[in-house]
Amino acid sequence: MKQVAFFAAALLFISPVAFAGGKNNKKKTETPQSAVAAARMNDSEIHWMSLEQAEAAMKINPKRVWIDIYTDWCGWCKVMDKKTFSNPYVAQYMNEHFYSVRLNAEQQDSISFMGKKWGLVEGNRTNQLVIEMLGGNLTYPTGIYMEENFKGAMPIPGYQDVAAMEMILKYLVQGINKTTPFPVYQKNFKASWL
Repeated sequence: MKQVAFFAAALLFISPVAFAGGKNNKKKTETPQSAVAAARMNDSEIHWMSLEQAEAAMKINPKRVWIDIYTDWCGWCKVMDKKTFSNPYVAQYMNEHFYSVRLNAEQQDSISFMGKKWGLVEGNRTNQLVIEMLGGNLTYPTGIYMEENFKGAMPIPGYQDVAAMEMILKYLVQGINKTTPFPVYQKNFKASWL
């Protein structure tokens, strides 16, 4: 009985220390190497990066990119965070196959990307880079899929639940998009991440 009590007391003592350590580790992703390592270590959460971090990481290990374009006022963006991006299957798959970037379309600070600084458009509260990536169709949330080295930007507008996200990600990552039209793929797709 004393051993059980000792074990329980040890768990109570160790758990807060372990959780505190986990919080500190999450914040230490300032270098591309540590960002890549953090993404590998914690697959239960999506490891979000800035565009600058993704560019630096791309030089070390080229990978596909998923950019989540959102705004602070967007209700569906918040639902997608809570229901889709928090799903462990979505997180694990995205961490394995993508550099995942969060990009607030209305952020005040300029964005450095591909050797250029992008700022807010005069008379508009949207960043010029976002306008160009979305082809002027400002719909939130929008996912942007890019091949390695930021090639072939493909906007995917709207809220995606877990099943839709699984379908889209697998369609792109497995290269099915190169041989099969999406409507044909969609008819035969069976979701497994629910």
